[in-house]
Amino acid sequence: MFNIATVDFQAPDAAGQFTRSMHETGFAVLRNHPIDTALIGELYKVWAGFFAGDDKFDYRFDPEIQDGYFPFKSENAKDSAVKDLKEFYHVYPNRRLPPPVKGATDRMYADLRTLGDTLLGWIQANVPAAVRDAFFEPLPGMMQGSTSTLFRILHYPPIGEGYEPGAVRAAAHEDINLITLLVTGSEPGLQAQDTAGNWHDVPCDAGMIAVNGGDMLKLASNNYIPATPHRVVNPPPEHNVSRYSMPMFLHPRPDVRLSADLTAGAFLDQRLREIGLKK
Repeated sequence: MFNIATVDFQAPDAAGQFTRSMHETGFAVLRNHPIDTALIGELYKVWAGFFAGDDKFDYRFDPEIQDGYFPFKSENAKDSAVKDLKEFYHVYPNRRLPPPVKGATDRMYADLRTLGDTLLGWIQANVPAAVRDAFFEPLPGMMQGSTSTLFRILHYPPIGEGYEPGAVRAAAHEDINLITLLVTGSEPGLQAQDTAGNWHDVPCDAGMIAVNGGDMLKLASNNYIPATPHRVVNPPPEHNVSRYSMPMFLHPRPDVRLSADLTAGAFLDQRLREIGLKK
């Protein structure tokens, strides 16, 4: 049975519940967490203004450092030839940000990074000893000194006409990082796939944060925490509106060893080429 747990962050057994759900489904959903819901609303408002204007093209991404604005249909899922129906902005620490969004975005980046470190600590403490002992270094330690964690602001415009057959807002994929923290999107649409190939809606009540494991954690944990495929489906015709979402991808330092023969930096470089963001 595919049952993504909704975990009260303040519960005495929250760490155990969270880790168990991550092990069983690759996902967990947090409520009653420390992220300010008013800040979430402010961010969606200011970034909607950014995507609606033409100034966004002044911040076009640098392919070498992967920050800035990525225009509509810049990215495809791994092994997919069809571009996703989205535009987005990559936020890294101490990089360029449009002035109208900078204050709120910097606060959210710091708050989500702190929460992410806490969640990695929960996993570190609650996986079986054999899994924990196989890490080349503790999960929270992998994040120390890292400037690679990515906060991505996504805009999925209303679905228009003339797109390629099979084009969707975000095709099925797995994330590459350790864990992803996804503040509830402005509209539904996120789905996760079970091991039988069935798709399930991920709980998305306002203020919730969905967390999923990535390929780096799957590799480091020897598959104990899976990287579950997920996607964002197109809206129904009767509710064809924009959708915004804000995932934080926790990336370790590039030198962190995930396995005997692969570092985080090498793994990321390989994936960026697979999804069309790097030549």
